[in-house]
Amino acid sequence: MTRIIAVQGDITEQHVDAVVNAADTRMRGGGGVDGAIHRAGGPEILRECIARFPHGLATGDAGWTTAGALPARWVIHTVGPNYAAGQRDRSLLVSCYRRSLDVADELGARTVAFPLVSAGIYGWPKPDAIAVAVETITAADTAVAEARIVAFDPATYAQVQAAVARVLP
Repeated sequence: MTRIIAVQGDITEQHVDAVVNAADTRMRGGGGVDGAIHRAGGPEILRECIARFPHGLATGDAGWTTAGALPARWVIHTVGPNYAAGQRDRSLLVSCYRRSLDVADELGARTVAFPLVSAGIYGWPKPDAIAVAVETITAADTAVAEARIVAFDPATYAQVQAAVARVLP
């Protein structure tokens, strides 16, 4: 069973095998988590995104690149649904976590740090974004031993911590 941990901090500073990037379909860097990961990881991440995913990824899918200068080994990029733009199919958000864990398993990653996919500028309601993350990771058949859900601000961290506590044995 995967151990889920709530963490308050910066996802770019997580010492894990893989960090998950909440990317857009083009995978070329941007704002929020995506921009932070590209800035902290350096140009190698963008170069590999372009080489490995010249047409980007579909919403709900995931793929990996190097982590560049990040303390992680890999970045798992996943494309969350844009709730603010009308993409409100919850199964797409669930797929982001499932596919990210599938990619982690393919890589042999045992520790993974997740942001709250789609909960930033894409506007997914935060309580449901947290529920999707916790429920999907908890139910996953994965070799990932530790999944961190990283929240940048104290209020979100408290919400994630409460959700994680509800599923602990």
